[in-house]
Amino acid sequence: MLSTLFHIPTRITLGGVSLPLAGFGVLMVVWGIAAVVMLKRTATVHGWRAAIETLGLPLAIVAAAILWLMPALDDGQGVPVRGYGAMLLLAATAGAWLSIVRGRRMGFDADTILALGMEIFLWGIVGARLFYVIEYHDQFFAAGRTWPETIGAVLNVAAGGLVVFGSLPTAALATWRFASRRGLSLPRLADCVAPGLLVGLAIGRIGCFLNGCCYGGPCDLPWAVQFPPESPPWLDQFSRGLLPATPATGGIPWSLPVHPAQLYAAIDAAVLATLLCAASATPLARRDGQVFALALTLHPISRLLLEAIRVDEPPALGTPLSISQLVSLVLLALAATLWWWTSRQPPRPRPLPRDSLTIRCREHGPLVVEMPTDEQFQGLCLRVTDHRGEAFPLPAGKRAVALCRCGQTQNRPFCDGSHKSCGFEAADRAPPG
Repeated sequence: MLSTLFHIPTRITLGGVSLPLAGFGVLMVVWGIAAVVMLKRTATVHGWRAAIETLGLPLAIVAAAILWLMPALDDGQGVPVRGYGAMLLLAATAGAWLSIVRGRRMGFDADTILALGMEIFLWGIVGARLFYVIEYHDQFFAAGRTWPETIGAVLNVAAGGLVVFGSLPTAALATWRFASRRGLSLPRLADCVAPGLLVGLAIGRIGCFLNGCCYGGPCDLPWAVQFPPESPPWLDQFSRGLLPATPATGGIPWSLPVHPAQLYAAIDAAVLATLLCAASATPLARRDGQVFALALTLHPISRLLLEAIRVDEPPALGTPLSISQLVSLVLLALAATLWWWTSRQPPRPRPLPRDSLTIRCREHGPLVVEMPTDEQFQGLCLRVTDHRGEAFPLPAGKRAVALCRCGQTQNRPFCDGSHKSCGFEAADRAPPG
């Protein structure tokens, strides 16, 4: 357990001048520059309105955290960097990277995945925190606590306290709104990011281990772990009278050995992410949405089993099951519905040969394509899709001509993606003419 990794100083010294880091300080200036760069880059491809709609709120939330939340977290030594919060950021980064890699193969550019990832991360945190606050409301709304103290405790996510299943409704709604705004296929987008979400969950569970939350019950296995005094497992065992009053070694005893349930969950999520990546090229995922349906099937099953080891959640709603187990049953019902719906959808097109060329139209801009006939194009398989990933029917026996909306293709047979204002992208460059 390592709840606090280090402290960030509230002031830094540059050339003998002491400057504030958080609040209206150096960090805010750096974030402002980064925000302008991200907005401009997204606007170049999708327009300023889409850039502001997509990035405006996430950028504003981060700015608010720098301005007000970080100074409020100063404990006299600086702003503590919690192991839990650090793992959350690492989880978001790793999940976004994997989704970008998969997105390139599925027709989604990196800007699209990054914008979506930021929305999923922020709205997922909101839902997961809200679920936790509702489930453990006595910790936040205790008698004698002032409203500023309560609000500060609710907003202090970096100290721990998220329920993974609570993030699903808000993250799903954010994904649906994102896909609707950009005219993207929601099932295909869900397939793209599903393994990345599980990679993020695997790393996030390591954060739970560092924080001491989501702990398991006592056990005597060789890999059992003990937690220090004042940790969540220790407080739980102390309240139930399980700890010896005076240990033989003297001092305050550590907790009894318990299952490292957090590490079990991390390994489970990593294995499921690997399975989803492998399943993407199997008959299990012949239709858009089936990779996500597989995740929605396997994760609740494993969660039902893992919850039998954990002791941090009491039975809920008059049943012998925890709230997470009850939610898992609901998700399994949703997974069955999703499998039924995807089975009625047309299968994905067959993978194209290695010497084929795919041209994908962007959301805006005209595209004209004719099939190749010149000798230098013989044997080249051409496939053109719109921005939703749906194929255009192409006439046979004609030379390939593609015009981007900016008119800068000149006399080249294909736009090679060298201008960002093109109306389409090529997965590979055309053979030299």
